[in-house]
Amino acid sequence: MSWSQSKVSRVENGRTAVSTKDLRDLLTLYGVPEVRRGSYIELGKGARVKGWWDDYADAIPQDYANYIGLETEAAQVLSYAPQVVTGILQTEDYARHVIRAALLISPPGEVNRRIKVRMERQERFINDPSRSLSVVLDEAALRRKVGGREVMQEQLSWLLAVAERDNVTLRVSPYEVGEHPATAGEFTILQFPEDGDPDVVHVEAMTSSLYVEEEADVFRYTLAFNQLCTMALPPEKTRAFMASLLDR
Repeated sequence: MSWSQSKVSRVENGRTAVSTKDLRDLLTLYGVPEVRRGSYIELGKGARVKGWWDDYADAIPQDYANYIGLETEAAQVLSYAPQVVTGILQTEDYARHVIRAALLISPPGEVNRRIKVRMERQERFINDPSRSLSVVLDEAALRRKVGGREVMQEQLSWLLAVAERDNVTLRVSPYEVGEHPATAGEFTILQFPEDGDPDVVHVEAMTSSLYVEEEADVFRYTLAFNQLCTMALPPEKTRAFMASLLDR
């Protein structure tokens, strides 16, 4: 089924419903006779609760939809962003330039719907005080002039504003840090409120996503993130650093 272990766990524990397509594939996998499938599919349709992102199914790939489902259930998100500002903290104009560059030849309508998804992700997570976001931004992500001067001014202003929220922690890793344990690139750790629900690491590639779920591997990513936090500027100095970039 090409499912992550986390998705299997959520389905088996009734926290995530199964789409009709996935249900048909499961019935085939389990060898359920054709004569019995109709009743199962009807049960599945009645049990499925749509996520808000289902309204954008025509604009986002299944990998992205799976990630949003996990992010929606996470109590804490830890993210390292070395190249551009992490998606959940992007302004609309900044996101437009990043998404347009990433999608290359996609039509404007798809780009606009991707932007709406990103903005809704941000609103739902940031405005929920029961959930927390901790982000380490590489200095390069703040200095890369995405969209030009005005777009960057707006983005830096937004980061300064959101950094004041109790459930958001921002740190900048300056160039002076040099080598660090996350030189392999961007990653996000999703931590869930249930004790028996293991953490998941999401690594995004250009055309697909990788989920790291083995306990030892997740532990290494968590250690790397903690080390990044130790090496980066603390939140107060991070705000001062971003303010100085904005002034310039």
